[in-house]
Amino acid sequence: MDGIFNVLKPPGMTSHDVIGFLRRVLNTKKIGHGGTLDPDAAGVLPVFAGSATRLLSYAVDGRKQYTAEFTLGEQRDTGDDSGRIVRTMSVPPISEAELHQALQRFLGKQLQLPPMYSAIKINGQKLYQLARKGLEVERQARPIEIYKLELLSAILPTEQADTAELGKYKFTVAVECSKGTYIRVLGEDIAAALGTCGCMSFLLRTQVGSYFLENAHTLQEIAANPAACCAKPITAVAHLPKLALNSRQAARITNGVRTTIAGTAEGQYVLLGPQKEFLGIGKCQEEKVQAEKIFAHYQMPAEE
Repeated sequence: MDGIFNVLKPPGMTSHDVIGFLRRVLNTKKIGHGGTLDPDAAGVLPVFAGSATRLLSYAVDGRKQYTAEFTLGEQRDTGDDSGRIVRTMSVPPISEAELHQALQRFLGKQLQLPPMYSAIKINGQKLYQLARKGLEVERQARPIEIYKLELLSAILPTEQADTAELGKYKFTVAVECSKGTYIRVLGEDIAAALGTCGCMSFLLRTQVGSYFLENAHTLQEIAANPAACCAKPITAVAHLPKLALNSRQAARITNGVRTTIAGTAEGQYVLLGPQKEFLGIGKCQEEKVQAEKIFAHYQMPAEE
């Protein structure tokens, strides 16, 4: 089956577990997901099967949205409440206005240091594998962008809170961000800006690119009727502009010929055939369109 499954990942499963489950359900080896979701987190996990796996990079590049809760006063080795407490701090008095101001400082482009408990590979080893051995290695900060950081709710101290009250004070935010953003690290950084430490205590991913929580399917629903839960490959690139081709242009471009289409702006396009069928992805430079990924080859029309 060639297509994309907008999976509602349950907490307690790794993203790899989800892939293993669907590999058996769909009886396919060609399968992958559009961005790792932490084992304890729930929410949107797009899974690409068959030829749709060729579009994985486009989904991973899309914006992501989360609802996240952070607990103040505790820092854990994993960055979330599944880990071991490595530090505790008192929590100073914080007003909602002060919290709003702190959140505003994290909007926009910035550099973020990936956590040790992550799937990033260094010298062929995943960081979380090293972290489980008690090792810490040097990491390079990566560029990310926070588009939205909205406070949804908060329980905050009105006077100095000591460590006996750990776990009591927390806040919940809605986050819209670029690929590569670690919400756990964002929470730790916000807590530090508030004069304390913190960890993530809840995470729900509500969007990955063009896939949203309200349209997600449980694994049980997919297993019961895979065809009904399978979205077309073109949904992975819904954010790209569309370029309608006539039959001659479609034949030339899908067969590897760079073709001039006057008036076409530079950038990536979803290529549509004369019947609005999805042909693939193309790129335009200097009004010349060239194929990047082709899903259907169009036959050159006969000469009139």
